[in-house]
Amino acid sequence: MTDDNVGLTGADVDWDASAASFDDEPDHGLRDPEVRRAWAARLSSWLPARASDVLDLGCGTGSLSLLAAEQGHRVTGVDASPAMVERARAKLAGRDAVFLVGDAAAPPVGEQRFDVVLVRHVLWALPDPGRALRHWRGLLRPGGRLVLVEGVWGTTHPVGIAADTLTALLAPLTGRIRVERLSEETALWGKEVPDERYAVVAVVE
Repeated sequence: MTDDNVGLTGADVDWDASAASFDDEPDHGLRDPEVRRAWAARLSSWLPARASDVLDLGCGTGSLSLLAAEQGHRVTGVDASPAMVERARAKLAGRDAVFLVGDAAAPPVGEQRFDVVLVRHVLWALPDPGRALRHWRGLLRPGGRLVLVEGVWGTTHPVGIAADTLTALLAPLTGRIRVERLSEETALWGKEVPDERYAVVAVVE
């Protein structure tokens, strides 16, 4: 999500056309070493210590998938944009990773196959977030976790999903829920941000 996209919904964006410039945003491409280290550290704290099966939904060009693979996890990425998937496959060539074209809300994968469902800046764009969360829960093995990075962007016409709203949707579906506020973590974004940005880690018990 960039400042230029505030006021848009996910359906308004031509993600295939955006693929070529998607990594230009500091938190998308993770090209700056400080930004990359910040995301790697956060991801390490959110994912299991042991090698796990991670499903990265709305994976874009695969930047978080690459960090997860570098930390020893087996990654399956799903994105609706063939152009994004093509770039993700190139970025993770030779890694233990598979990328599929598909709908993040209902990805083309089997149930109870994953230890982690990782989703960044996707839930806000879905027409029925509650339904998506219920489906994603079914993709997790017992003891698995949802790792959701979301936010609310803009002031005049804000878009996104607030942390309180997301935790309320998760409460009936999961056990332990942890919220980490990320707005002031400038290293993650490569700049100061005025928006609500956060991560939720919810464990299925």
